[in-house]
Amino acid sequence: MSANLAALLYLVAGVLFILALRGLSSPETARRGNYLGMAGMAVAVGTTLLVMELDGFGLALIGGAVVIGGAIGAVIARRIPMTAMPQLVAGFHSLVGLCAVLVAAAYLYEPHAFHAGPAVEGVRYSFGTASLIELSIGAAIGAITFSGSVIAFMKLQGLMRSAPIVFKGQHWLNLAIGVAIAVFVIFLTASGGQALTAFWIICFLSLILGVLLIVPIGGADMPVVVSMLNSYSGWAAAALGFTLENTALLITGALVGSSGAILSYIMCKGMNRSFVSVILGGFGADGGEAAAGADIDRTVKQGSSDDAAFIMKNAGKVIIVPGYGMAVAQAQHALKELGELLKAEGVDVSYAIHPVAGRMPGHMNVLLAEANVPYDEVFELEDINSEFSTADVAFVIGANDVTNPAAEDDPSSPIYGMPVLQVWKAKTVMFVKRSLGSGYAGIENPLFFRDNTLMLLGDAKKMTESIVKGMD
Repeated sequence: MSANLAALLYLVAGVLFILALRGLSSPETARRGNYLGMAGMAVAVGTTLLVMELDGFGLALIGGAVVIGGAIGAVIARRIPMTAMPQLVAGFHSLVGLCAVLVAAAYLYEPHAFHAGPAVEGVRYSFGTASLIELSIGAAIGAITFSGSVIAFMKLQGLMRSAPIVFKGQHWLNLAIGVAIAVFVIFLTASGGQALTAFWIICFLSLILGVLLIVPIGGADMPVVVSMLNSYSGWAAAALGFTLENTALLITGALVGSSGAILSYIMCKGMNRSFVSVILGGFGADGGEAAAGADIDRTVKQGSSDDAAFIMKNAGKVIIVPGYGMAVAQAQHALKELGELLKAEGVDVSYAIHPVAGRMPGHMNVLLAEANVPYDEVFELEDINSEFSTADVAFVIGANDVTNPAAEDDPSSPIYGMPVLQVWKAKTVMFVKRSLGSGYAGIENPLFFRDNTLMLLGDAKKMTESIVKGMD
């Protein structure tokens, strides 16, 4: 295949990737966006195979790897529940980071496989300074992404404590490792790529740094961490795209890196958190519960499903606020049925989504779309927050931290200043939750003890189904 044709096909793949991201910006076009992204990847991979001009054995080897990997991915995707999607994404990010490290190593050890011209026995390939810097940065970011994603996966999966793990001198240690990595990058570059030991030291130190960067970050910040690691994986790919002179890798990496960074910024804004403070960790540390729960009446009004059915059936406007509790219980279909029954009774029904509800961006939107909830009934925080004061009922189903009034009322709370859904302004708040325990951030919610709050304790799906039966 000619270089011009390959460049054109890579450009087509890049355009498809951009259109895919555009499609993923809305639930209505997300499916089309996924298809466009798949088409773009098929074009990019196919073009690369044609450019490489592989023999039959090479094609069989790569084809076999694609089939095996695709089969494993398909099985995982079909079996994984939506509640485990964040850790799945973190796990896949780790593979992207590992891939960046392995590709960089392959380039160092067998550069002739990436460039035209015969290898000369006993003579090492002469690397350019820029290529070595790009390669080192790509490998370092890839290693950080790999180990950091593994830690994020373990925290999200419950294999290790989600609370911040901090120790004295942690930031200074991170700084020292960062400086050491920079020194070995300079050493590798100065050696013209001959000091292979320096490359592996860079990778080893980066793996350690990835762990140290993520362990001090609390569970409440994990959605931002997943998005951040997504961005890291993109920048690692982009750096290697420069080194390998591969347009598709460069475009794809830049798109993933920039979109991940933008998403991280949006999420930090939604949590009233600076990106630097997330990296430094500490959110959700001990002490938040006492601050959020201070000076409040401890009386709780507990209701039944029949109480909830009667109140909502006679309401004029109900705003439903889904959260992670709904996802765990897989209550979205029962919630859709409840919404349809309320609309049949003439009740105005809408859904309020917080930017960081659940464990990753769009988590609630996907679940509601799975239950065929109309898109025009689903609203983001900034579009619906002013509506709670006109609502008869705010039906909160598992959304704890994003409805916590301490974010506005308690300056001592760790979440003070975070934009939250102002459900307490509704005439009645119905809160479906298994218990009165704190949310994922480890902070008590004083909303439970307000006069206009009715706690519906129990499994979200069973409670919702019981309310549906009570409305018949």
